[in-house]
This record gives sequence, C-alpha cells and structure tokens, in this order.
Amino acid sequence: MIRRIAPATLKSWIADGQELAILDAREEGLFGTAHLFWAVPCPLSQAEWRAPQLLPRLATRIVVCDGGEGEAEQLIAVLQGLGAADVSLLAGGTPAWARAGYEVFSGVNVPSKAFGEWVEHHDGTPHVAPETLAAMKADGEPLVVLDSRPFDEFHAMSIPGGINVPGGELVYRLPALKIPPEATIVVNCAGRTRSILGAESLRQAGVPNRVVALRDGTMGWELAGFHSDHGKTARFPPGPPPDVAATRAAAEAFATRNGVRIATTIPVALERTTYVLDVREPEEFAQAHLAGSVSAPGGQLVQATDRWVAVRHARIVLVDDDGVRARMTAGWLRRLGGWEVWVLDGAMARARAPAPATAPTMETIGTEAFRALHAAGAVVTVQLGRSLASRAGAVPGAVWGVRRRLGAVRARLGASLATELVVVADPVAAEHASAELRALFPGMRVRLLAGGAAGCGLPLVTDRTNPPDEACIDAYLRPYDRNSGQEAAMRTYLGWEVDLPAQVARDGDARFGAW
Repeated sequence: MIRRIAPATLKSWIADGQELAILDAREEGLFGTAHLFWAVPCPLSQAEWRAPQLLPRLATRIVVCDGGEGEAEQLIAVLQGLGAADVSLLAGGTPAWARAGYEVFSGVNVPSKAFGEWVEHHDGTPHVAPETLAAMKADGEPLVVLDSRPFDEFHAMSIPGGINVPGGELVYRLPALKIPPEATIVVNCAGRTRSILGAESLRQAGVPNRVVALRDGTMGWELAGFHSDHGKTARFPPGPPPDVAATRAAAEAFATRNGVRIATTIPVALERTTYVLDVREPEEFAQAHLAGSVSAPGGQLVQATDRWVAVRHARIVLVDDDGVRARMTAGWLRRLGGWEVWVLDGAMARARAPAPATAPTMETIGTEAFRALHAAGAVVTVQLGRSLASRAGAVPGAVWGVRRRLGAVRARLGASLATELVVVADPVAAEHASAELRALFPGMRVRLLAGGAAGCGLPLVTDRTNPPDEACIDAYLRPYDRNSGQEAAMRTYLGWEVDLPAQVARDGDARFGAW
C-alpha cells in the first residue's frame, strides 16, 4: 500500500524543520520542465544506485513525485526494496502541486542558482559587462580572467586568455598564480552562478585585488559578439600552493562567520542523515581518500548541491587536506541554508588509495571479438549512459537509449538477424539493464563491451544530432548543447536566472542566509 499525501501536507513538511527528501522519479530533461523547488531528480533509470547516494540513511522521511506519469510509484517500489520505510507519494505529482497554487520551477540545480542571485544582491558582488572586459583587454589594463568551471567545460569554451581555476579552488590556489595587487581579477563561468560565487569567495577571503564577476559569463561574452577560445588548457599550477597558512586563516574566518563546525572525527548519529563529501579536485580524490567519502568538488557542490545532497536538515561533513577548500565550501553551504555543516580536520591522515574496481559480474566481450562480430554484421549494439556522451563518441552503428525505456530502441532497430547484443555502458547500469534487454531481444547473447565505447577498437562517431535534442530526455540541455536556437536559448536562460529571486520569494521555502 502506497501512502499518498496532499500538496498541503508536503508544504507543511517542508517548513517543519525535520529531515525530508523530495525525490522526482523523472529523467533530468523531463524534471527540468517543471518541478518543486527542493525536489531532487532520482531518475527511475538510475534509481537502484542513485538513491543510496542521495539517501545515506534510508530511514529518513521521503516524498516521491513525478509529472503525473506514474513513474513515482515505480521509484517507491525501488526505494522500499532498498529498505526505505517512511516513503510517501505526492498525490497527483507536480501538476497537483501547481493546481494547489504553489510555485513550480523549470531548470536544474534551482536552489543553488537562486542562491547565487541572492548572494549578488545581498553581498553587492560587483560585475563587469562583456563589452567592458573587452575594452579593458584592448586598453592593456592589468587584469586576469579566472574561469571557475570544471576543466572540461573550460576546455570546450573559454574567454581568451582565461585561466581555469574551479570555484572551490579559487581561494586556495590564488597565491600560486602570483597576480600583482594592481590587477583586476575577473571571474567567469558559462552564465552567472559560478561567476558570482567565485568572485564573492575571493572578496570574502579578503583578496587585496579588485575582484569582479563577468556578467553572464561566456554566454554573455558570445551574445555581445565576441569570440571564445576552444581547446585551451591553461590551469592553476599543480601541487600544494604557497602560503596555505594565510589562505586557511581567511577561510577559517569565513567559516566561523557562517556557523561552520569543526571536528576531528566524523560526527555520526543514528537518527541523523550524514553526508561525507570530499571537496578536493577529482584527481586528488582518485589518488587517496577517506573511506566512505564521496567526491564532490567544492565549486560544483555549491553550484549543484542537489546532485549530492537530497535530505533537507541533514548533516554534511566536508573533507579536504589543508582545510581551506572545505571551510570555504562549508561557509557557502551554511549560507545556502537548511543543513548542519561540519569540516573534518585531519581526514587525510586516514586516507587510503582506492581499492581496485570490482570486475563486472555481467559477461563481457573484448575488442577483437567485438570487431569481428561488427565486421560480420552479427551484432546489435545498444549504448546507454548520457545522451550527450553518446553524441560525443558513439560506437559505429550503436543505438542510444535510456534504461526502462528500451522498447523505443527495439522499435528503431526493427528486424535483425544478429545473434549477439553488446551493451556499451557503465557496468552497474548494464547489469541493471540486462534483464530488460534480454526480454526485448529474446534468444540473443547479451554481453558488456569491456572498456566502454573506447573498447570497440573502431573510430568513434561524433554526431551532435544523434540523439536529436527532443530525444535527450535524460539531460536538461544547456543552450550550447542545442542544435538550433542557441542564441535565443542563451537569452532565455540568463533571463531565467535573473528572475529566480522573485519566484523564490513567492514560493517561500528558501531561507538563504537564515541559519
């Protein structure tokens, strides 16, 4: 029996100060069309492994919703199978929430995006227009452009002359850049949030330079008619930066001002959901990390908190090595509001290299065997995973699909004389999809391609139109992911960010800065 609750009940639960996770069962692209402010996407296609990451304590109170399609009931069955007991269904889903007169939001990472806009207004974060930056560069003014996005985003598109320093690294890495005090520091991202939070991080840390955010980021730069670079690799110097003592003191002050708690052991309580998140760069995490911790680079954690944290009023414990990045990230999470936030000092003394990955239990096929089947036309290849990743590199002849929706793949393939089916996917996703594939392709031998798409031994196919935009239900497409109307999408996106504070005020469920 599924327990159903009315929108008014959920609205009261959001405000009662107790632990609560609101999970939306739809794929991210569908979730992004309309959802509750504090809802977190937990797509049904990934639920078996995504839900335990979002819910470290399955005993917490959970509400599941969707857009009225019935996927929420299926997600509840998965959650109950994992051991969750306190699970309710929002009756009527997001449409019922809207009919009750409550706010419905589009987009993804909405709480973090709205928080960025709040920070700009509350802290008075200064910005420069793209035209102003271009004039400063042309006039030879002393300045440095710091791109606060992860490296892959910077590599794809960047402001000419920019240096990649992801947001969580800015305060920590700045001394290594040896920027003269007379130089203006311009922080940019693709749009607004990480530009604002990155610039304000440096300002809050007391950097002596003039620090400004680039208004509207690379999108604003391109909309103003300026050229972006592609394929650039300029980054902060590797290794521990100099003057960590000074930057730690600045980070300590920021954390203290915002009510961050410090511990030397993980503060765990059985009745409390606890997230242990490592805010260092992913490469550092991969070398060694604290057992049980999860990689969540600090800048991205603040920019997309709902990617890692689903439970409101949970306890978040942040880990790094020198204490700078964890303290800066913790301060921002406290200001975002709704969690008890700790920094774990001395964690790296207990860090260990990760254990070797366990071999997949699913039968695999290697490069040579796959190439032989492919050459003979004796194989059907199904590529799971992100639609955008498939666009960037697909096995020749592969058909992309979403788990639990693979009937569409079967329909596209039509009749086939092949006797083999090869899955291109993460081993966990492939394992969970195998039963669905065997039912759709009876009599075929189903195997996992070892090494993923790169293991096919053939030149991968790059095609931005396959799958087409309308089929990418698994991803909320950024303006520059689209194949048409990019300029209009950029303007719409930037306007959406600016308008968020008014919508958040109408919703009434955010308490930025009120911890």
